[in-house]
Amino acid sequence: MEKRLNELNFDEEGTVKEIDESLLRQVAGMGVRIGKNVRMTTKQPMKGPVVVEIDKSFTSLGRSMAEKIVVEVKK
Repeated sequence: MEKRLNELNFDEEGTVKEIDESLLRQVAGMGVRIGKNVRMTTKQPMKGPVVVEIDKSFTSLGRSMAEKIVVEVKK
């Protein structure tokens, strides 16, 4: 099942499948690339940022950025 990164639930994991072209360079520097495994660790309320774990590192993304990243959720 595919979800946008901002739609993942706490501790849910998946593999990055698609990244909006406008974000490719910006998020690549954060370790977010197609094929990488991600795990949702924190979702801040009131449209705040999300924190995800990628390769044992944590990175924070704004909700507007996370909405442009599609993840294949692991079951």
